[in-house]
Amino acid sequence: MRSLLLALFLVLAFHNGEAAVSCNAVVGDLYPCLSYVVQGGNVPANCCNGIRTLNSQAQTPVDRQGVCRCIKNAIGGVSFSSNNLNNAQSLPAKCGVNLPYSISPSTNCDSIN
Repeated sequence: MRSLLLALFLVLAFHNGEAAVSCNAVVGDLYPCLSYVVQGGNVPANCCNGIRTLNSQAQTPVDRQGVCRCIKNAIGGVSFSSNNLNNAQSLPAKCGVNLPYSISPSTNCDSIN
């Protein structure tokens, strides 16, 4: 499990996007969500706070596309189980946040407005 988490953060930390929201910010905001993605259970409050922060910071299509790419690259760079992916995809709804994209390795980030 440690290698899974390390790989996730290496992918995120070294991917720089053009958006105003850096991948490092995405890492910081979503780090509290990893326990839920990997183990399930209750979504930590600081995870939901991070998702809300990212959603409020990503004001332009370029920002939203950049955040989407950071998340997508992280998901695509690590072998997650279908249960882990389902947990990740459920986060926005569980936190009451309406993201303009799905957390999925197949999301087309270029189509986000």
